[in-house]
Amino acid sequence: MLKELLTIVLITAFWAGTQDAMYAQKYSNEFLSIGVGARAHGMGTAVVAGQQDVYASAWNPAGLAGLSSDDGLEIGAMHAEWFGGVGNYDYLGFTLPLSGNNQRLGFSLIRFGIDNIPNTLSLYEADGTINFDNITEFSAADYAFIGTYARAYPKPNGALRLGGNVKVVRRTIGEFANSWGFGLDLGAQLEKKNWTFALLARDITTTFNAWSFSFSDQDKETLELTNNAVPINSVETTNPTIILAANRKFTLTDKINLTAELDLIATTDGERNTLISGDPVSLDPAFGLEGAYSDFIFVRAGVSQLQRIQDFDDIERLNSRPSLGLGLKVGQLNVDYAYTDLGDDDGRSTYSHIVSLRLGLKPQN
Repeated sequence: MLKELLTIVLITAFWAGTQDAMYAQKYSNEFLSIGVGARAHGMGTAVVAGQQDVYASAWNPAGLAGLSSDDGLEIGAMHAEWFGGVGNYDYLGFTLPLSGNNQRLGFSLIRFGIDNIPNTLSLYEADGTINFDNITEFSAADYAFIGTYARAYPKPNGALRLGGNVKVVRRTIGEFANSWGFGLDLGAQLEKKNWTFALLARDITTTFNAWSFSFSDQDKETLELTNNAVPINSVETTNPTIILAANRKFTLTDKINLTAELDLIATTDGERNTLISGDPVSLDPAFGLEGAYSDFIFVRAGVSQLQRIQDFDDIERLNSRPSLGLGLKVGQLNVDYAYTDLGDDDGRSTYSHIVSLRLGLKPQN
């Protein structure tokens, strides 16, 4: 019983897959791959080519340059509750134009945390009796601070946009463990009439997280007695991810427009359970649609994370993560909502509700 309770202390397994994953590269810093903004989640996260607002910092830094100087300051905020409210995912960011034409800066803060986790390391007294008064609580949280620069190069039939991110990652597990990490992203968007093509190199330099642990001697003894390994100081790396994307806009009527996007996500950290699986590169597609009426009401749908699942009868089927979304624009305020199911294979609903806001503050003439 105690061993089962103690496993919750090693909440690192949630962030990196398993405890051993702390020393490997696969699924490192995955909280940044979740993404921000209800619009993006409503479109199945297929927005690397089409996101051109404050949330672009988290998807493709080049998209910030899709905002002109006349758009002024833009602020974005999001709150999402994942896994039935267990995990809280929050975002706050803003972007503003530089004095030079077609240039923008952006600053973002992301937090993904699980709070009120019971610490059962001191559950047992020295004489073997259980004392529930010894149970305390802690939080496991991941933070990312992102600085973004983007610039647009207008062309007669479109525009070329380039951008980059500097990321500082802070991860904490109560008082037991913490890490600092650093990384870079580079992105581009090429606009050709109704088409936009994009290339994103996430963690292009490989992102490093240096972990340190501070278990007491008593905690280490308890972990060893319950067959739990004691973590040691280590460096965790995040391999680059390359994303190719294509976005197409259709004008159906004077008031109705449709946008479709396909993203191909190539991970380089070994074989994953994706639609096209390989070692070291695996491909994972994402597809999204957005219908707009008078630039006022938006309806969205998407699908991503296609996986091959084998049931107990050895029958293989394709599993996916579907999503739906709605948006409303009133003046310079955008309110977006998304509903997405993580696709739990045992039949339980693991849906999440995502709400985000975007406010533009244009300079007065």
